[in-house]
Amino acid sequence: MKKILLSSLLASTLFITAHAEDVKVTPLKTHAEIGYIQTNGNTKTKTFNLEAKVQKAWGKHEGEVHFDGQYADDDGIETKNKYLIELNYNYSFTDRFAFDYLVGYKSDRFSGYDYQFYTGPGAKYKAILTEQHTLTLSGNILYSQDQKMDLRRDVNGVIIPYPYSVPTYTALPGKKLDYAAYRLKGEYEYKITKTLKFNQDLSIRGDFDQTDNYFVYSKSAISSKISDIFSAGLSYKVDYANRPPVSKKSTDTTLTFNLIADF
Repeated sequence: MKKILLSSLLASTLFITAHAEDVKVTPLKTHAEIGYIQTNGNTKTKTFNLEAKVQKAWGKHEGEVHFDGQYADDDGIETKNKYLIELNYNYSFTDRFAFDYLVGYKSDRFSGYDYQFYTGPGAKYKAILTEQHTLTLSGNILYSQDQKMDLRRDVNGVIIPYPYSVPTYTALPGKKLDYAAYRLKGEYEYKITKTLKFNQDLSIRGDFDQTDNYFVYSKSAISSKISDIFSAGLSYKVDYANRPPVSKKSTDTTLTFNLIADF
C-alpha cells in the first residue's frame, strides 16, 4: 500500500512539474527611457520624453505594451504634444516564429492628425538569434483609421496652425480615412561589448489601395550600462508621412539623451 501511495505521489509530482514547465510564467520585464529639461528666467521652457516597454510571458504566450511620448512648451505654449501606444500579443509556434496581433493608437496634433488607429493580425520571425546579434522581422495586415484635424483659416484665409491662437476663424472639418493597410517592421540589436549596445528599429505602415499614403518610422539608439539597472543612452527618431495634411511637413525628427532603466 505504501509503495502504491509513494508511486502515486511521485507520478503526481512529475505531472505537476511537467505541467508547470508548459505554462512557465516569466517575470515582468520593463524598459524605460526618460529625458527632461526645464529652464526658467529669460526663457521658460519644458521638454519631456518618456518611452517605456513592458513585457510579460507565460508559456507560449507573450504580451507587450509600448508607450512613446514627447511633450514640450515654450512660456506655457505647447510646441510638441505627441504619444503612441501599441499593444502586442504573441503566440510562439517555435523559438523563432510566432503569431502576432497588433493594436496601435497615435496622437500628434502638430502633424495634422487628431489620431491614427490601426489593428490586425500578423506574424513575427527571429531571422538572426545569436549572443551578439538579434534581428526580428514582423508583418501585419491592418484595419486603419486616420482622423485629420479641422483646417482653420483666419479672416484673410491664412491657415492657423495648432495650438490655435486666433479667436476668429473659419473651419473646414477634417476628413476621416478608413482603409486596409499593412505594417512591416524590423528590430535589430547589436551588443558591441558587455556594456555597450546599438539598436535600430525601422517600420513602414501603408495603404493597400492608395500606395502613396504611407508612414515610416525609424529609431537609432546607442546605450551604455552604468549599473545593473541604469544606462545612459542617445537616440535619434525619424517620423515620416509621405502624404501629410495641408501645411504640414513630411518629416519630424527627435534627438534625445536619456536615462534608461531595465528591471
